[in-house]
Amino acid sequence: MIRYFETSLSGNIIKIMEKRVKSFLQLSSVLTAVSCVAANPVLATEDQQQKSVAELSEDENPMAQVTSVSQFSDVQPTDWAFQALQSLVERYGCIAGYPNGTYRGNRAMTRYEFAAGLNACLNRVNELIATGTRDLLIREDLVVLERLQEEFSAELGTLRGRVDGLEASTAQLETNQFSTTTKLKGQAIFNLANAFGDQRADNDNNPNNNPNLESNTTFSNRVRLNLLSSFTGTDQLQVRLNAGNITRFNRGPFNDGITGTDMTRLSFDNVFGEGDNDVGIDKINYAFNLGKALRIKVDANDAELFQNVNTFNPNFEDSGTGSISRYGRFSPIYRQGAGGAGLTVTANPQGKIKFTGAYLARRPSDPEDPNGVFNGANSVFGQIDFEPSKSFNVGLSYARTYRNTGRGNDINAFRSTGSAFADDPFGGAAITANHYGVQANFRPSSKFSVGGWAGYSTLEALAGSNDGADADVFYWAANLGIRDFGTKNSLLGIIFGQPPKVTSNDVNSREDVNTSYHLEALYRLQVSDNVSVTPGLLVIFNPEHNDNNDTIYVGTLRTTFTF
Repeated sequence: MIRYFETSLSGNIIKIMEKRVKSFLQLSSVLTAVSCVAANPVLATEDQQQKSVAELSEDENPMAQVTSVSQFSDVQPTDWAFQALQSLVERYGCIAGYPNGTYRGNRAMTRYEFAAGLNACLNRVNELIATGTRDLLIREDLVVLERLQEEFSAELGTLRGRVDGLEASTAQLETNQFSTTTKLKGQAIFNLANAFGDQRADNDNNPNNNPNLESNTTFSNRVRLNLLSSFTGTDQLQVRLNAGNITRFNRGPFNDGITGTDMTRLSFDNVFGEGDNDVGIDKINYAFNLGKALRIKVDANDAELFQNVNTFNPNFEDSGTGSISRYGRFSPIYRQGAGGAGLTVTANPQGKIKFTGAYLARRPSDPEDPNGVFNGANSVFGQIDFEPSKSFNVGLSYARTYRNTGRGNDINAFRSTGSAFADDPFGGAAITANHYGVQANFRPSSKFSVGGWAGYSTLEALAGSNDGADADVFYWAANLGIRDFGTKNSLLGIIFGQPPKVTSNDVNSREDVNTSYHLEALYRLQVSDNVSVTPGLLVIFNPEHNDNNDTIYVGTLRTTFTF
């Protein structure tokens, strides 16, 4: 039979078929379904009513092969080409249709749709030739196929061009992709900033001994590169590189900072100091699911609770696109235990009520006292999230912390968000503390949100002359966010609150006697999907909770690039 075909077909049909099918019509049968999508999306049934997805899923064997063109109820057999293709489909079973056996339309096939069906049959014949089963072919079918190719050559050529373009794009992506398992995401910040005021803040009651606040306008940067890898599709390994030289408007290690208070720190100042863009790996962590009930995250480096749990402040929590101040990002309770390594477990992660537990150790890699996984500074954290709807969320948080001194440790109870007395209430003594927090966010519409937090902490001295002394600290904040203000995805934000304040202390000399207020206004102008410009102003009234200190202002112009 094969020899008969090879000698009797005019124009050497087999060679033509082999050449054309291999080099001209190498389209997968998937193209048939792709082309079908271009057809009318209204299903044609007997009563012209659209069938639901649920109804389609109930059809027996929904992906069964279509063996006759007449099963495509929306295609009218009006010419010889239809009849020819019908014969080929019935003989070789080369077209697979949709679950209800239609092209999902109530009109005749377009020439491109027909060409897609024809191409499927050509692919099927090519398979028979390639597998040495040409004896199954009928001479007349090959003649018909050649005629159909000539009739629909333009449409077949167009389809081939589209597929060739897709293949070229796919090949380019495969050649230039960074990794099959890893994505690279980055953020770069350019920032202009300056601090203003008459004098730097201090902690005493003498307004006449404060140094002058002398600050020049600075231009600085911060760059972060995230390598995000997934091995199962639901897990994530994060490795982050960080570098920057953004000035810290803070109290300074010896009360010699620019402003004299940590209340003026920016949200994006550099974690590696004020130096020369030194590059460091500041994040290494791995998160994965344990079934549907648990989400587990292991931090190996620079663990931070606010990256592992909901902070209930979506508009302002990001240091590159949110608040311009350190305190304005979220409640200080999420800074407890920051640094080192940790384990975070979230139960019912996709539910409306979530439970999160975490343990963080500040210097776990140091085996000598007072460090290690369990003997050094650490934090035990728990939170309950209530998310009854997308418009309203509230969280209740608790943290039990221990901070010690010596061998790389210092006392910084609120991670540089409040007064000097709040961060170190007992003059350098090791402390243990109980922190209680409530956070909420309400979005009455997609453009407006109101949020805030309040926190209360009790601290106890564990050593030194103040051993056994107690202190209480209180803080709060409220914010308003207006999205799409002026342009799409832009944000107008206002934050007002009271940074952490020592409201009572057995060590009377380290109690805050007045009240500081934090006022922040910003406008994030979304220039494009990848670029935003945020002018902002931070005002601290009575810095260090001391009304003998002058008001301090920090102005900033932050430009953020994401890629």
